[in-house]
Amino acid sequence: MPVRAEHDRAVLAGLLRRDPVLHAYQLGDLDDFFWPYTSWFRRDEQVALLYHGAAEPVLLVFAADRDRSTATALLDELAPVLPARLYAHLSPGLERALTGRYVVSPAGEHLRMALTDPGRLAGVTASGEVLDGADLPALRALYAAAYPGNWFDPRMLDTGHYVGVREHGDLVAVAGVHVWSPTYRVAALGNVTTHPRARGRGLAGAAVAALCARLRDSVDHVTLNVRADNTAAVRLYERLGFTRVARFGEHTLTTGPR
Repeated sequence: MPVRAEHDRAVLAGLLRRDPVLHAYQLGDLDDFFWPYTSWFRRDEQVALLYHGAAEPVLLVFAADRDRSTATALLDELAPVLPARLYAHLSPGLERALTGRYVVSPAGEHLRMALTDPGRLAGVTASGEVLDGADLPALRALYAAAYPGNWFDPRMLDTGHYVGVREHGDLVAVAGVHVWSPTYRVAALGNVTTHPRARGRGLAGAAVAALCARLRDSVDHVTLNVRADNTAAVRLYERLGFTRVARFGEHTLTTGPR
């Protein structure tokens, strides 16, 4: 089957649910909340998502080792119709399928982690309060001080799955979600940070534990992405019961002479 656009959510869900942890972000983007910002392509059983809701389009293609050749063929055929500039999350080696059209600039190796041992959360004192739209100015101020350049969609506050820790009235730690889908039973944590003056005291872990407790009844899979070289964050998540399930690279893709 040559690559083609796919508009049937049921078909896409069936393909992505073959590995709901690897494809958690794409499954979440099938929800009405994100669907209008997405374009989908498939070749046989491999799926590519082009997300238009960020400052520049984001391409997501993940494949298990056994499916890399099919995913490579998908990207090779899809490349001519992609935007001139975009950001991409790709399983290792898939970026090579795009080097004929793009200058590929690596933006770091990342880990996909999944909550596989939730019993470990019992050993963490969960704390924090649910944030909403009224907390947006304080949240933006925290990200400016502690996590500049992060990807944050303010609409996610409406999910009720952002948990913050305050000290003396100031927001000093937060854990949130990039996607949350009770329909497809997946969540992806994101935008977890602590103010520099409050680090080293377990506040982010407490917020993550509280958030995971909130998610427990609505999803079957809790996942997250983290930079592979962010040792402190990886160790934190492992203490909370997350394990490493896949590696992928982030890349900036730009057309032009190489």
